[in-house]
Amino acid sequence: MRILVSGASGLVGSALVPALAAAGHAVGRFVRLGPRRPPGTAGPADVEWDLATGHIDTARIEGADAVVHLAGANIAGERWTDHFRERIRHSRIDGTRILAGALAGLERRPRVLVQASAVGFYGDRGDEILTESSRHGDGFLPAVCVAWEAAAAPAAERGVRVVFLRFGVILSARGGALPKMLPAFRMGLAGVIGGGRQWMPWLALDDAVGIVGHAIDNASLAGPVNAVAPEPVTNRVFTKTLGRAVRRPAFLPLPAFAARMALGEMADALLLASVRATPGRLLESGYAWRHPDLDGALGAALADRG
Repeated sequence: MRILVSGASGLVGSALVPALAAAGHAVGRFVRLGPRRPPGTAGPADVEWDLATGHIDTARIEGADAVVHLAGANIAGERWTDHFRERIRHSRIDGTRILAGALAGLERRPRVLVQASAVGFYGDRGDEILTESSRHGDGFLPAVCVAWEAAAAPAAERGVRVVFLRFGVILSARGGALPKMLPAFRMGLAGVIGGGRQWMPWLALDDAVGIVGHAIDNASLAGPVNAVAPEPVTNRVFTKTLGRAVRRPAFLPLPAFAARMALGEMADALLLASVRATPGRLLESGYAWRHPDLDGALGAALADRG
């Protein structure tokens, strides 16, 4: 198949592209234009696009079999000022709107668009078990996720099968949340966050890649899919398991008020929110996790330095 990937330099994309190529697919990237990359500098298999102007090279998308859309600003990249919240919205919602509109206008459209979303869709829900049919939550992140997914409507309306992968916390030593946690854990200076009872849906990087491939290949999947491991854990269990993996105690808690002082609104959304998301659609469609348990996932992540 000919598969195009946006966000190819990100955590999932940088692992996905070589995996797809190794499986025999022809892979191209969506390349963002800007001061350091003027028009005409993309590779022959790549697609140029410019979020600032809305330009996208539709001629190079024509005839692709699948598109994987992973692009978006890192929500943990900096404190959530008004400016950064707008950057998060723009990179996800406007980028998806541009891409979906381009796909809708093609004569030979891809069969499937696999789009990143997030379990942030559900918001802070305590112990409630969350499936793909659960309602969205309240607050900034749920609102972004709702609009992010809705922006793909033009492609779906023209017959493209659209899959929204609502990713949990992706575990990898190459990037994401885990490398930011490791220094404190390795020094024995880590512990539970807040009360430690909040649910934390997680996923090994290998499975993030595997689930994208599964979504491309499995025609029964459309709409939202919770891209998480079979068993979510509480922050207390995650903390204990990671401490054991690095062979250090993890008994110094981070109180909720201290997290809020350090990170503001982001602390409530990313550290203190409880999201007990379960992967019902993946289970129904027969996906086999490579790392279904947290001990194995953390062991694999810590052994993989990229």
